[in-house]
Amino acid sequence: MNPAVLIVADVGGTYARVALVSVRRGGSPEILGYHKYACAEHPDLASILRRFIDEKTDGGIRAAVVAIAGVLDGDTLVNANLPWPVSLERTRQAAALQGLHLINDFEAVAYAIPHLQVGGLLPLTGEQPHHFQWPALVLGPGTGLGAALRFEGGERPVLASEVGHSALAPANELEMDILRRLMKRWPHVDNERVLSGSGLMNLYPCLCEIRGSAPRWQTPEQLIAAANAGQDALAVETLQVFCGWLGSLIGDLVIAFGARSVYLAGGIPAHIENFLRAPAFRERYFNKGVLGHVLRHVPIWRVDHGQLGIVGAAAWFADQPARD
Repeated sequence: MNPAVLIVADVGGTYARVALVSVRRGGSPEILGYHKYACAEHPDLASILRRFIDEKTDGGIRAAVVAIAGVLDGDTLVNANLPWPVSLERTRQAAALQGLHLINDFEAVAYAIPHLQVGGLLPLTGEQPHHFQWPALVLGPGTGLGAALRFEGGERPVLASEVGHSALAPANELEMDILRRLMKRWPHVDNERVLSGSGLMNLYPCLCEIRGSAPRWQTPEQLIAAANAGQDALAVETLQVFCGWLGSLIGDLVIAFGARSVYLAGGIPAHIENFLRAPAFRERYFNKGVLGHVLRHVPIWRVDHGQLGIVGAAAWFADQPARD
């Protein structure tokens, strides 16, 4: 089969990463050109795709696949974190594309797992050498919280999920106190309300209120920088609580899905690695009663998110029956 060249994008709540990619069934996607755009600086998804086509290609590309957070309900993408609504058909027409596919962003990341470079993986629960173990849980906090399950192969090698919108589960008195405060604001408090970039800015004020202090930081970037510098005790505690809660959720998902390995991606983990390596994250991950011993054999690897969504969306496209 001759390689196909198409536009591939990975669109989150903050940035859209767009690439020109060559794909061939059975091979790793080859990125021919790449650019990152701030979503808030564009009126819609179509304008980002159109800009990339005009500026980075010869104009002859007429097919695109977009990895994007959310669930496609008919023609409409259901998403809480994007700065604009997305219609599949209107986007296709406005971008002057003949074909456009939207897939879940973490479904795309899961498709990328077999193409990972082992040298870019960092162990979080031990120092064992890496080897693929299936099924693999793939998740990550960024603007939101995404997750998917990757199998070794088969007709449907990836199971997408919307675990970010399932209910947040506290496991100690402090987390229950935080949840009570959050429930005063929302009738349904999901995992993203804490375990995401915006969630950090929900968690931090709750801890400030509990500790009787006024919030100092206004953005996740400021909060993370203050915590990493050790200059603010409440910023440090916020990330400690965040990582403990994240570790607990990962343990729950490993048990629920029967995962044999975990890949932690997303935009936040790379910036809080010292906290992920601290005891709270591992202790909460392993604290699952009689199954805690089993979880010690399920490694967690941190992987730089980078272009994973693009590589995975391209791999998804190459894997479709229509490519035969």
